[in-house]
Amino acid sequence: MTDLSPYNPTTGIYTFTRPPISLPQSPTTSIVDFLFRNLPTYSNRPALIDPRSNQIITFSQLKQRVSVLAHALRHTHNISKGDVVLIFSPNSILFPVAFFALASIGAITTTANPVYTVNELSHQINDSKPKLIITVDELRFKVNGFNLPIVDLEKENYSDLDLIEKSRNGSAPAPVPSVSQNDVAALLYSSGTTGLSKGVVLTHRALMATALMVTSDQEFYDKGRRSVFLCVVPLFHIMGLITVTYSQLQRGNTVVVMPRFALEKALEAMEKYGVTHLYTPPPVVVAMAKRAAVVRRYDTTSLREIVSGAAPLGKDVMDECSKVLPHAKILQGYGMTESGGIASIENTQMGSSHSGSSGVLCPGMESKIIDIETSKHLPPNHLGEIWLCGPNLMQQYFHNKEETEQTIDKEGWLHTGDLGYFDEEGRIYIVDRLKELIKYKGYQVAPAELEALLITHPEIMDAAVIPYPDEEAGEIPMAYLVRKVGSLVIDEEVQSFIAKQVAPFKRIRKVVLSTSFQKPLQGRF
Repeated sequence: MTDLSPYNPTTGIYTFTRPPISLPQSPTTSIVDFLFRNLPTYSNRPALIDPRSNQIITFSQLKQRVSVLAHALRHTHNISKGDVVLIFSPNSILFPVAFFALASIGAITTTANPVYTVNELSHQINDSKPKLIITVDELRFKVNGFNLPIVDLEKENYSDLDLIEKSRNGSAPAPVPSVSQNDVAALLYSSGTTGLSKGVVLTHRALMATALMVTSDQEFYDKGRRSVFLCVVPLFHIMGLITVTYSQLQRGNTVVVMPRFALEKALEAMEKYGVTHLYTPPPVVVAMAKRAAVVRRYDTTSLREIVSGAAPLGKDVMDECSKVLPHAKILQGYGMTESGGIASIENTQMGSSHSGSSGVLCPGMESKIIDIETSKHLPPNHLGEIWLCGPNLMQQYFHNKEETEQTIDKEGWLHTGDLGYFDEEGRIYIVDRLKELIKYKGYQVAPAELEALLITHPEIMDAAVIPYPDEEAGEIPMAYLVRKVGSLVIDEEVQSFIAKQVAPFKRIRKVVLSTSFQKPLQGRF
């Protein structure tokens, strides 16, 4: 190893030399203060765009709406610093307004998936104990039974929102409580791989650190050009709310918020608004790669960069998508709710896209790779559990001391439960979740590796691999597959396709053909 190596063999710590992030010096800086710190520079620039209605909120309008709603929450609904408020809503440009309004008064936002049933929602409400629920008409029936005050986020005309009108009374907003960087801003629930979801406590400082890490390379690759980000990721998730929306707004970039992902609607938005960047989970990249004819019907030449996260993306899929969108760099990032949504991202200055890696560590981040048997730290090209340390880490799991102590050790290292390794240049490769490994006759099989191979099959649209109980082997790899329209591919063909590419113990032993399924994001970026 050289002096410039990202790995220190004495400490076992990996780092990567990048310009440091600069967090605010004032301890009383909130994420909202930080958001609007350069407002005069771009006050009339679009901040949020709704592609359905073409409604635009400029940065100056965003600040005004946040201020008015914050005043209303305090004086109409008596929300105080430290109170938890649930935002239960599909994606909309009003979602960030509510989040920033709550953060500006020191309240804590918790979010939930709008497809949750009442039973699923009740666990989170019982755990987080919100004082208020902010929702929309179509979801109101799910929250009516919790005996909590409800604010309707979306009316026919936002300027007529009852909550805001009641708060005005011809007077200016009263001074807001002082908010510290170390105060809690968000309580986001991470599904994990087993058991009930856990509340991840994230401070204002952690979210500001995330925003700076995500955008740390933009000076290099944007070079002063206008940037427009398309948000197709749910805003209840760390990736949609923080990695995309907050991170880019604080830099003065425009965010186009889609209610949900639909390929042609996304392509229409790219063409209409000149979208330059797309952060997305792998299924969106797969869809664009597999449906090249549809993609080519739209003008996507403004698109400069696609960043994939939430699960590993195979090099073959990246190459295939690059043929469809040759003008866009396709990169990967890695993070989780517990790390504020970010840990690594590909460095465009290295010219290393399509490596199959999740990039290099963000500025301020450190990592170790730990042997799962011996607990010893490992050098490059050795597989182990990924540990992380940095200013963006969660404070704790909410009301769960035991899980917190198992996840963050006394030295401040976050034990991610993810399997991966670094190469000699400091690129990190994510293999799978430690708890998701399939144990086949004592061998460890990573589902993500098989999924990445399956979706390279020309007749397969999507794939998921899970363990299936087997009396002789313990567990066998079983694949759920979504075939392309018109495909007649059968089980044996798929099994043969994989068998030619992997060791015998990794072969697919059982196949289920399905019309569709949904993969959870599981708190990963």
